[in-house]
Amino acid sequence: MVGSMADAEDIVQDTYLKWLSIDQNKILNTKAYLIKAVTNNCLNHINSLRRKKEECLEHLNLAGMIDKYKEFDLGKFDLNNEVAAALNVVHKKLEPLEKAIFILREVFDFEYEELQSIFDKKKENCRQIFCRAKEKLNKKTRNLKLEIALPADFISNFTEACDLGVPADFLNDLKKEIAAKLK
Repeated sequence: MVGSMADAEDIVQDTYLKWLSIDQNKILNTKAYLIKAVTNNCLNHINSLRRKKEECLEHLNLAGMIDKYKEFDLGKFDLNNEVAAALNVVHKKLEPLEKAIFILREVFDFEYEELQSIFDKKKENCRQIFCRAKEKLNKKTRNLKLEIALPADFISNFTEACDLGVPADFLNDLKKEIAAKLK
């Protein structure tokens, strides 16, 4: 009746506690009494929720909400979705090391010497991994499922690294992913 298992359990428990505190000799049909008591408590709970909802709606400042909606930058929302979708494709098509080298080189303009020291790979090897990653990304892939499978902080750390120009946290995410893949 109340739409929530936790609320239903609370109502049954409250009814049972009331049942224990009353004179049970005055009740002719115990089953009917308990059913009616639980039903009434459920209806009271539903009415209480309805009143609270109405009070909340009355206190809402609709004009303020409309102003906030107008201030919300929908262009940024689209950009965030596009960045998430692009990172998801990169995540799905590339291995962790390929993804790390590709993003650091392509997005953050890391030189191959820097990549060499970060990943402890030869400069030529980093260049080859980058080229392979570009080839993989350029291949058409059928039935690529684009549900977000990235860790929660991955996109936010990437966006923050782009905004600040300091990819330290994002680089740590990439290294963790590479280490996890090697295990």
